[in-house]
Amino acid sequence: MTRQETIPFFAPDLFEADREVLLDLVRGIGTAAEQKFILGERTAAFEEALRATLGAADVVACSSGTSALTLVLTAMGVGPGDEVVVPAYGCAPLGNTVANLGAVPVLADIDPVTMVVDPAEVESAITGRTKAVMPAHMFSVMADMPRMRDIARRHGVRLVEDSAVAQGGMLDGRPAGTWGEAGVFSFVQVKTFGTAGEGGAVVTEDPELACLVRSLRNHGQEGQRFRHQRVGCNSRFDEVQAAFLLHRLPGFPERLERRARIADYYTERFTPLLERGVVPPPPGRNGRCFYVYSLLADERDALKEHLAAHGVASHVYYPLPLPHQPAFARFAPRGRRWPHAVAASRRQLAIPVNPHLTDAETEHIADTVCAFAEGRRST
Repeated sequence: MTRQETIPFFAPDLFEADREVLLDLVRGIGTAAEQKFILGERTAAFEEALRATLGAADVVACSSGTSALTLVLTAMGVGPGDEVVVPAYGCAPLGNTVANLGAVPVLADIDPVTMVVDPAEVESAITGRTKAVMPAHMFSVMADMPRMRDIARRHGVRLVEDSAVAQGGMLDGRPAGTWGEAGVFSFVQVKTFGTAGEGGAVVTEDPELACLVRSLRNHGQEGQRFRHQRVGCNSRFDEVQAAFLLHRLPGFPERLERRARIADYYTERFTPLLERGVVPPPPGRNGRCFYVYSLLADERDALKEHLAAHGVASHVYYPLPLPHQPAFARFAPRGRRWPHAVAASRRQLAIPVNPHLTDAETEHIADTVCAFAEGRRST
C-alpha cells in the first residue's frame, strides 16, 4: 500500500449513507411552519429514546460533552473554594470545566496500562475541600467505576462520570454514563455515537439534578419562557441533530459491534508483542467502549513513521499531560510528579478502528504494527 492509498485515521465517509436523510431533515425542519430549531419535539423524543436505551431516570441533551460537564458541576454547586479530583492525563475539558467555575482541578495519576485514572490516586487526592471526583473513560477502557462509587460514598463527595467517549460501553452489565450521580456523553462526529456536528447529554438518576441541568442549559428558564429562576447559559440542543441521531440510533449497536470485532482482532494480534515494547489494551469486552484503539509503544514516533510509510494514518492524543500544560501549571504543585501520565503522553499511539474499515484494511494495519515490533529487540 502506497502513501497515496493511506487508510485514514478518521473515516471521511462516516455519514455518506445518511446524506440524503440529513439533507431532507434540514429542509423539513427549516421549512416547517413552527420554525422550531432548538429544544423542540425532536429533542424531547431523542432524550426519551436515549433514556430508554440506558434505563436511566432522565437524559438532558445539550450543546456538547464539555458543556454537559459544566452543567453538571454547576448544578452540584461546584465553585470557588472547592476541589474536584480529575485525571492528570486526558483532554482539556477535564480541567477547564472545573477551573472555569473557580474551583481547583486536583490532578491524579493514571494506571500505567489502561491509562484511566488510578482509584488509589484519586482517593489519596481527596481533602476536606473536595466537592467531587470526576473519573474519565479513556480511549477503549472504562474507569473502575465500582471502586470510584465506593470511594465517593466513603468520603461523602459527588461522583461525576465523564463518559464522553464511552457511549455503548458496558461494565458488569451496567451502561457507561449511569455509574455516577451524573454521566455525560459527547456526540461529536468521531465518537462512537457521533453526529454531523456537535452535541452532548447529561444522564442522571437524580430528578432534582436533571431539573437543574434542564433549566441551566436554557438561560435558567424553568417551566415558562422568559421567567428565569437562576443564572444559566445557552447550551440548547439542535433539532436537526436530534432528528439525525434518532435516525442513526437503531444502527448504533451494529456499528459498535463492528468496532468491537476490530478491537478484538487487534488485541489478539498485538498481545504477543508485549516483550517487544508494544502494549495493547487488556483483552475482553467488559468495561470497554471501542472509541479509539490506543497502543503504548516504547518507540512511538518510530512506529508512527513506519505506519505512515505503509499507508496507515495514526494519531497521538495528549502529547502533554495536564500538569505539564501551561493552562494548568498553577494546579500542579511544585515537586509533585505524575509518572504514569507522563509515560502515556510519550508512548500513546492510536490506530484506525472506525466501523467503515474493511477486513483487508484491518489485517493490513495489524500486519504493519506486528512487522514493526518483530523488527525490534525484546525489551
